[in-house]
Amino acid sequence: MSVVRLLVLGAIRRRGRSHGYLVRADLESWGAHEWSTATSGSIYHALKSMTGQGLLLAHETKPSEAGGPPRLEYELTGDGEQAYFTLLREALSSRDPRLDLLAAAVGLIDDLPRAEAIDLLRRRALVMDQWRASITSELPPDTDLETWGPVGAVIELWLHTADSRTAWTHRLITRLEEGAYHMADDGSDPGLFHGPDR
Repeated sequence: MSVVRLLVLGAIRRRGRSHGYLVRADLESWGAHEWSTATSGSIYHALKSMTGQGLLLAHETKPSEAGGPPRLEYELTGDGEQAYFTLLREALSSRDPRLDLLAAAVGLIDDLPRAEAIDLLRRRALVMDQWRASITSELPPDTDLETWGPVGAVIELWLHTADSRTAWTHRLITRLEEGAYHMADDGSDPGLFHGPDR
């Protein structure tokens, strides 16, 4: 699953129609270039690739008054809309997506209705609990992992990761249940990417 694809589709969808420079600027304003692979080159590659796959429709604009060439503006097709929501839902409900993919999905979570977002996160928490149980069920009773050497340290890392990510997921669910964020079914959308005051 591509974090750049998710971010680019999400950025264009929020604008309705956007050219590559604006997509890049939007993602940079969100800091995505720092925590993901959304660089200038990868963004333009994704635009070209997804246009070829029928996920984006390219429109040529008028040449700039300063004498520059016409820009291509992109908008999501029906298939692009479907692909975007598939990527978003998979990233939110998956047990352990890469952190950049999870960050992108959480940053775009407000494109979903509140109840659906909560349900996807509950699924994520459930599969994480099941994964943790599958690890501990294989351990002998009263196991002291410190006596297992490096293998014990690896198992401790898995358990710690499962516990911390599950706790984080439950905190996000609680915030959504308490009305945090402006979700897709809360009325008109107040804007593009948002900072901490949202």
